[in-house]
Amino acid sequence: MDFELSPKAKEYHERLSRFMVERVEPAEAEWDRYRAEKGWGDHSVPPVIEELKAEARRLGLWNLFLPAVGGLSNTEYAPLAELTGWSLDLAPEALNCAAPDTGNMELLHLFGTDEQKERWLQPLLDGEIRSAFAMTEPDVASSDATNIRCRIERDDDHYVVNGRKWWTSGVLDPRCRLLIVMGKTDPEGPAHRQQSMILVPIDTPGVEVLRDLTVFGFSDQHGHGEVQLTDVRVPVANLLGEEGDGFAMAQARLGPGRIHHCMRAVGAAERALRLMAERATQRVAFGKPLAEQATVQQALAESRLDIEQARLLTLRAAWLIDRYGTKAARTEIAAIKVAVPRAALAVIDRAIQLFGGAGVSGDTPLARMWAWHRAMRIFDGPDEVHLRSLARAELRRSGTGP
Repeated sequence: MDFELSPKAKEYHERLSRFMVERVEPAEAEWDRYRAEKGWGDHSVPPVIEELKAEARRLGLWNLFLPAVGGLSNTEYAPLAELTGWSLDLAPEALNCAAPDTGNMELLHLFGTDEQKERWLQPLLDGEIRSAFAMTEPDVASSDATNIRCRIERDDDHYVVNGRKWWTSGVLDPRCRLLIVMGKTDPEGPAHRQQSMILVPIDTPGVEVLRDLTVFGFSDQHGHGEVQLTDVRVPVANLLGEEGDGFAMAQARLGPGRIHHCMRAVGAAERALRLMAERATQRVAFGKPLAEQATVQQALAESRLDIEQARLLTLRAAWLIDRYGTKAARTEIAAIKVAVPRAALAVIDRAIQLFGGAGVSGDTPLARMWAWHRAMRIFDGPDEVHLRSLARAELRRSGTGP
C-alpha cells in the first residue's frame, strides 16, 4: 500500500497549495463581508466565488474529483481534497469539487444517457449551473433509505412525482437548475429494488421550496431546503438509469463522496490545529505562554495523533476503492465516516477551548467548523448505521454473523 503522490498529483498539490495560500484564504474575509452585509439568510452568490472559479479553471485546478475528467485516482485526489478542507466555504466550489454537485456529476457520468449528459452533466462540469440531491424525507427515518415514501409513478410517456423532501442541499442557490430525486417506482417490490432516481428541472410546475434549514443556527449560502413535490410531471427520458436502480446508484454515489468529505474534514482539523498552535504561542496566562502549559501541550499532541490516524484510515479506504472498487471497500468507507468526523470534532473542540470566548464567537472560523463537522456525523448516514455495518462485518469474519 503506497500513498506516495505520483508526479502528476504532486504537481497538482503544489499548484493547489499556492492557490489556497495566495487566493483562497485571503478571499475569506471578502466572502464573510458580503454574506454579513446581505444577511446570513440570503442565498445570493458572493462575487468572489466566481472570481476564484475562473482563476482555478485557468490554472487547471478544475473537476479534479472525477477520475475520468481530472485523470486522478481517488488516492491521488484525496490529499487535494484535504487542502480544500482548510476553507470549506470557498475552496471546494472554486475547484468545481463541491457537494452535492460532485455526487450528482458522478451519477450522471456513470448512469446518464447521452442526452442527459449533454443537457445536465456538461453545464455542471463547466460550473455554469448547480444542482441538488433530494433523498432525505422529514416524515420517515431516512437513515434507512428503503423507508422513503416519495412516489414516482409512470403515466404514459411521463413520470409523476409526489412527496416531500428536506435537507436538499443546494436547492436555494440561485444557480441551482436540477434536482435528482429519489423515490419509489415499485412499492411492492424487493426492498432494495423499489427505488428509482429521476431528473427534475427546478422550474418544473409542482416543485415548491418551502424553507431553508439552518445547521446549528448557521445558514449556508447554498441552503438546505425543504421541498414539496406535487404532481410534478417529467418525461420518461428523465429517469436516471433503470427503474429499481435507485438504491444501488445511491450507494455508488456515496462511496467516493465519503472520501472527499473525510479528507476535507482532515484539512479542517489541520487548520484548527494550526490556529491552536498559533494561539498557544501568542497568549500568556498565569505568568507564561499557553504553549508552556502541560495541558495545552497535551491538547496539541492529542490533536496530531487524531489527525494522522484519520488521514491514514481515509487514504487506505481510497486505495481500496482504486484497487478493488467501492463495493469491496464498503467496510472501510463505513469506518472513515465514523472515525474521521469524530477526530475532526475532537481537534476543533480543543481549539475552541483554547480560544475561550473567541472560539465560540464569529471572530474565528472554529464555531462554523464545529457545526459542520458535528452535522457530518448525521448526513450521508448517521454513525449508528455505519457502526452497524462494521459490527456485521466483524460477525461475518468470525463466522457467527449473517
